[in-house]
Amino acid sequence: MSEHERSKGHRRVLMTVDAIGGVWRYAMDLAAALKSNNIEVVFAGLGPFPTDDKVAEAGRAGKLVWLDAPLDWTVENEEAVAEVPGLIADLARREQADLLHLNLPSQAAGMETNLPIAVVCHSCVVTWFAAVRGREVPKDWQWQHRLNQKGFACADAVIAPSRSHARAMEAAYGTIGNLQVVHNASALEASDEPKQEFVLAAGRWWDDGKNGAVLDKAAAMTRWTVAAAGATTGPNGQTMRFRHADHRGELSHERMSALTRRAAIVASPSLYEPFGLAALEAARAGAALVLSDIPTYREIWDGAALFAEPHRSDAFADAFNRLADDPQLRAAFGRKARARSAAFSVEAQAEAMCAIYSGTRARGFSTAAE
Repeated sequence: MSEHERSKGHRRVLMTVDAIGGVWRYAMDLAAALKSNNIEVVFAGLGPFPTDDKVAEAGRAGKLVWLDAPLDWTVENEEAVAEVPGLIADLARREQADLLHLNLPSQAAGMETNLPIAVVCHSCVVTWFAAVRGREVPKDWQWQHRLNQKGFACADAVIAPSRSHARAMEAAYGTIGNLQVVHNASALEASDEPKQEFVLAAGRWWDDGKNGAVLDKAAAMTRWTVAAAGATTGPNGQTMRFRHADHRGELSHERMSALTRRAAIVASPSLYEPFGLAALEAARAGAALVLSDIPTYREIWDGAALFAEPHRSDAFADAFNRLADDPQLRAAFGRKARARSAAFSVEAQAEAMCAIYSGTRARGFSTAAE
C-alpha cells in the first residue's frame, strides 16, 4: 500500500484464516465488504494449504500469504504452536499492517507487537467440550485453555459471533475484558428458486459437534431423501460414515450454494454452533429450517424455524415429515427464515467490525469510504 493511499484514509488489516472450516467463508465475505470502507486485508493462512479455487478467491478479496504453521486444535501440545504469534507479528511488520484481526484467540498469546489486536473466538476446544461432551476439557488439552486466556488478555477487543457463544466463553474462561458480539453474516443474495423435495444438511461431519449420527438415523425415518454435504474425514484422522443419508461429499462453495437454493428443507442437528453459517445461507435461499434446540439457534432463529431435541433422531424425522407433508407450512417457514436472514448482512457486519477496529488503539482507522 502506497503512502498516498494511507494519506487518503486507506488502512491494512492482517487477518488470520484457515481453509478447513467456516472461518474461510467468514474471512472472504468480511474482507470483500471491508473494501468499501477503504480497508485492505492481507490473509495470513495457517494449517493445511487451500485448494486452487480458494487461493483464487482469496486473491480477489485481498492478498494471501500462507504460513508454515498449524492451527491450535490440530496439534497435541503447546510447543507445536509456540512460534505462531511471532510468525504473525513478523508478517504484519513486513506487510505494514495497521491492525491484527486474529481468528483464533491462541494466536495472540504473548504476541509482541505495537499493533492493536482484535481477536474473534469463532469456536474453541474448551467450549466445544462443554457443549458436546458436557465436561471440562481433558487434562491433555488444558494448555488450550491457558493459551486462549493469554490471547484474550493480549487483545484490545474480543469478539464473539453470538450472545450465546459469548456466555459460553465466559462460563469457560471467566470474565473476558472488551468482549463484544458481532453476528456473522452471509454475502449470498436472497433467492426464490423453485424448491425440490429433499432435505439438505451440511457440515464437517467428522466433528462430533455436528451430530451427524443423529442426522443419519433420522434419514432412515424420513420420507424424503436426506442429503448430507461435507467432509467425513478430519485432519487428525477422525471419521464418520453415513448409512442412510445420501452423502454428497465435500462441495465447493458454488456447488453448495446451488444445492442449498434447491433444497426445500435444510437441517442442522449440531450440538455446538457458536453461530451456524449454513443455516443462514439456507435461510437466504428461503428454505424451511429444522434446527437443533440449542441456545445459539434459539437466539438467532426463534420463531423462524422448527426445532428438535438434538439427541433425538425421531424428533428430526418428525419435523422433516411434517414439513414434507404440508407445502403451505413449508413455504411459510421458508418466508420467515428469509425475512429473518436480512438482519445478517455483510454490510452490517463490516460496519460493526470497523467500529471495533476504530475503538482500539488504531483510533485513526478509516470507517467510511472517501
